[in-house]
Amino acid sequence: MLNFLDYISWSTIFFVLLGVSVCSGFMMLLPKTPLNYVRFHIGIIALPPITALFALVFNNESVIIGPWHFDSLSWLWSTFVLTIGLIVQRYSVRYLLGDQSYRKYFTLLTVTTIADSLAWLSDDLRLLLIGWGVTLLGLTMLIGLRKEWKVAREASKISGRYFAISWVILLIAVVWISQITGQWQLSEVLSHNNLSQLNVWEKTSINLLLLFSVIIPAAQWPFQRWLLDSVVAPTPISAVMHAGIVNAGSIMLTRFAPFYNGDVVQVVLLVLASVSVLVGTGIMLVQVDYKRQLVGSTIAQMGFMLIECALGAYLAAITHAVLHGLFKSTLFLQAGSAAQYNEPVTRKTQLSSFVWMIIGGGLGLLLGFAFWLTSPDEGYQLVSALILGWSVALAWTQLVAFGAGHIGRITGIILFAGAALVFQIVHTVFNKLLHDAIPSGIQQSISMGILLLVILLVASSIGTWFIRKNSKASIAIYLWLIRLGEPKRKLVESHPKYLTQLLSRGGNVH
Repeated sequence: MLNFLDYISWSTIFFVLLGVSVCSGFMMLLPKTPLNYVRFHIGIIALPPITALFALVFNNESVIIGPWHFDSLSWLWSTFVLTIGLIVQRYSVRYLLGDQSYRKYFTLLTVTTIADSLAWLSDDLRLLLIGWGVTLLGLTMLIGLRKEWKVAREASKISGRYFAISWVILLIAVVWISQITGQWQLSEVLSHNNLSQLNVWEKTSINLLLLFSVIIPAAQWPFQRWLLDSVVAPTPISAVMHAGIVNAGSIMLTRFAPFYNGDVVQVVLLVLASVSVLVGTGIMLVQVDYKRQLVGSTIAQMGFMLIECALGAYLAAITHAVLHGLFKSTLFLQAGSAAQYNEPVTRKTQLSSFVWMIIGGGLGLLLGFAFWLTSPDEGYQLVSALILGWSVALAWTQLVAFGAGHIGRITGIILFAGAALVFQIVHTVFNKLLHDAIPSGIQQSISMGILLLVILLVASSIGTWFIRKNSKASIAIYLWLIRLGEPKRKLVESHPKYLTQLLSRGGNVH
């Protein structure tokens, strides 16, 4: 049984360390602070995620202390956000050395990640608003960190507008909820008595507001522009966006899950997220810029994450958000070594790859069908089976089918098996840790799964037909996807004069 004093001690230590980390971040702004202090700062900010991890492992029960809600989900999210922030800051010590905004960068990044973690630790909706608002403001300032560069300033303005709209929508939803229920505490708001006070139209309206406050920072169609434009920011900033910012929709919808149970807004979310999956995948396939490929992939993956939320699969959504955040942050930090040499493709190579793709498709179909037959009778089991089969087929294609020769394919099979084992272990651990923190008993009808299946299959079939047909329509779709992923004129500078000025002063460019 959980000792209440244990939680008091863990939370106290955690908050003290967060306060010390913030103070350390602001010390970086002092001109008299030597630059090598940044390494000491990295050591300080490593303590909060370690504390959160220990609290996650040793305290699995839920408790509310004042305006804070401590449970396995909040501790997991804090560990996730602060760990990515730590990794990115450690990576940036040498990467951004010499940059004019070097000191400001570490301060902003520290404040942004800490505010993000506090937002989802709070049980008070006012604190959630403040924490999330500071997070979005910090990200906006990070995107526009190079004020001397016109393109960065413009990207920051665009992101700021999107974030401001999202935050104001969330503010309206929160104030509306508080006015109806008379409560600011989320745990009280979600009680059966308070939920019963909501009329059907009020519940649907609030759900719509929460929906749009989520899909805007998640860069879902048609609000994906800000994330595409953010690629002008330094690569570590692109990596830290996946620290509970673009993927924060999973925890927000999980916390507000009782609002969505059986509401028609879930169908709206399902449709918008499905369209985002298709649009993001299309952008990823037609873009030649590596960072824009990663952004397209993120749009699609966030779409899948929100689909899981729409279908009530909150555990899958949280697992997806954490694993995708770690994986995509790693890819962004490795963006500098992304260039690859492609050998000429012969007819024999094409035939061999096609055979291996068929094997991967069969394997994905077999595993998906097996999961569908053995999984519990849940409304989203069909979609889970579909996503599992699709993921297996895609991973097999990338790792094995397109492998270079026998050695490449053997290596791919080993990596494929290792990835499957790691995923199974992580899924099992998360299921055990988050069993009591994730809403249970929220079932969705099989019609939701069938609707998603129809959307994805019809869209994929039409896309495949257009590609093979090589018609005017397929060319039009191809050009539309390119245009959708390309920057606007204001975000392109034929001759960035600031670089010349920066180099003349001995600055660093990334």
